Amino acid sequence: MTGSPALSSSAILVRVFLPFAAGYFLSYLYRTINAVLSPHLAADLRLDAGDLGLLTSVYFLTFAAFQLPLGLLLDRFGPRRVEATLLLFAAAGAGLFAFSANRIELLVGRGLIGLGVSACLMASLKAFVLWFPVTRLPVVNGWILAAGGLGALAATTPVEMALKLTDWRGVFAGLAVLSFMAAAALFLAVPERSSGGPVGDWREQWRGLVDIYCSPVFWRIAPSSVLSQATFLAIQGLWAGPWLRDVAGLDKVAAAGILFWIAAAMVAGFLSIGQLAYRLSRRAVPPLAVTAVGMALFMGVQLALLFKLGPILLLWVLFGFIGTVGTLSYAILTQAFPPTLAGRVNTALNVLVFVVAFTGQWGMGAIINHWPVVGNGYAESGYQWAFGLALMAQLVTWVWLLLGWRRK
Repeated sequence: MTGSPALSSSAILVRVFLPFAAGYFLSYLYRTINAVLSPHLAADLRLDAGDLGLLTSVYFLTFAAFQLPLGLLLDRFGPRRVEATLLLFAAAGAGLFAFSANRIELLVGRGLIGLGVSACLMASLKAFVLWFPVTRLPVVNGWILAAGGLGALAATTPVEMALKLTDWRGVFAGLAVLSFMAAAALFLAVPERSSGGPVGDWREQWRGLVDIYCSPVFWRIAPSSVLSQATFLAIQGLWAGPWLRDVAGLDKVAAAGILFWIAAAMVAGFLSIGQLAYRLSRRAVPPLAVTAVGMALFMGVQLALLFKLGPILLLWVLFGFIGTVGTLSYAILTQAFPPTLAGRVNTALNVLVFVVAFTGQWGMGAIINHWPVVGNGYAESGYQWAFGLALMAQLVTWVWLLLGWRRK
């Protein structure tokens, strides 16, 4: 490592970890906030389920579109400058969203937010490789994922409480200010640090991405991870809130309370499932086995939710906890490629996750729209078909994973 001052452990925590954690906190808050705001957006802007799905999921589209160039930019310019610059786009998008006068401006604002936070996790992982010992990376990576979970927590009951003081436009205006402050913290607080290794020209970097996407190993593991994560993001980030209102019959406050516990369970999942995989690997249980079993349990929880086979709160808490298991695939895939490709492996998988999350979140809204509106909500049959088709797609990719595992 070159070009940086020597910092104590506490200084690294304050000047490196916390600014990047603040960025990922905001990223997840933006990602999931519409689950609480959806009734207000639908009522104020006269949105149907398809409109609501598109408005929310365009975040995933712009997020995904920037993942591949993001990996190259992180390697060339470093995580500090890349993330700080992009967060300014998030601030501009939140401001536009807050003061928009029509749906096009809302879509552009939401798209800018997705672009602006597209580096928050990948830049953090890159920065931690530069600043923390290798032996501490699993723990620090778990912390940053937990910071995102705290952002999802903030997007539930705290947002519902904020709506008693202001409206959804005021909430986004406040987020614009916070995004600008996070960008300033990254620019001013985080020291510059270089890996000191050769970056290579753009053509060489793109060739590495092509090698990843041509790898049979990548395509054996990625599909199940993509479908599992995308379904989790699509439902937790939007459709869980309307489901709790329309299917479970809860009011806004009660629904926000359950969304809070889903996010809390997600934080617990991020902190514990990776640790569980690590401990089991020391007992000769491969992480891929933990992933496969976890995905099977996640599908079982979704099936129980489809037919309400248990207490609603318990099922949604399990959904939040076990739904994080798909993230283990990032660590599994990076071990299957040379270390020089690690950043590009992560972004190669991430782009697929968010493209499918965009398609799934929007597609669920289109499916739900096929059933007549019931009162102020949507029909239960629409949710069953939307969630059920996502579950079937996960099952197909899970079987594909198992078949490849047996052949190996």
